[in-house]
Amino acid sequence: MIKAKNIFKSFGDTDVLKGIDFIFEQGKTNLIIGQSGAGKTVMLKILVGLLEPSAGEIWYDHTNFSGLNKKEMRAMRMQMGMLFQGSALFDSMSVEDNVRFPMDMFTNKTEKEKQERIDYCLELVELENANKKFPSEISGGMKKRVGIARSIVLNPKYLFCDEPNSGLDPKTALVIDELIKDITREINITTVINTHDMNSVMEIGENILLLNQGKMAWTGSKDSVINADNKYLQEFIFASPFLKRLKEKALAFDNQQL
Repeated sequence: MIKAKNIFKSFGDTDVLKGIDFIFEQGKTNLIIGQSGAGKTVMLKILVGLLEPSAGEIWYDHTNFSGLNKKEMRAMRMQMGMLFQGSALFDSMSVEDNVRFPMDMFTNKTEKEKQERIDYCLELVELENANKKFPSEISGGMKKRVGIARSIVLNPKYLFCDEPNSGLDPKTALVIDELIKDITREINITTVINTHDMNSVMEIGENILLLNQGKMAWTGSKDSVINADNKYLQEFIFASPFLKRLKEKALAFDNQQL
């Protein structure tokens, strides 16, 4: 579990986050959603310690993350996995070497132990036959899965995903969503996903925080999205022209039935 307590963040005279209180639950896919400029990325960076809040605290279970010194924060980061927006794979490394990289950097495991962990993680993301391939030889969806395998190779308690479906077609994006959800449940981690993808919201949004201009605009789950009477949520849902036209057609049809 991760708890954000009254988080504020300002850059000069610009207030980006304004009093965020939210609990990111263990074993669930926790989504931070909102339109561009809402404060999603800043919130994610504060959660992982890349930015310090101007006020407020971040708690990881019973640890006040905001109050740690650099050495303590580094130790806490060992418990975090990160899936970057562009996968961030090393082009000159094979799939298994990309997954191995965090273990080489941060553990003293034997080569046998590392290989066993690599094989397990690649099997978990259904890439058990891709060890020796290079990023240039695999699809965008496969790169995302390699990124997921690398993000969990150190057996983290917390997983952060920054726009995991960016650049993917809808079918592949759905596969990645389901994979993240399944891994979250299987290893019972706290997963936080920064996204603007409504498909992700409706498929895996178990615990959702909607930001609007740095404020908490709505919280809930995918099951309560459609019937929620919240103007900011409705603006976010129907931000795309296609969905807006779809809503207008549905309203017109309902009026015809009256």
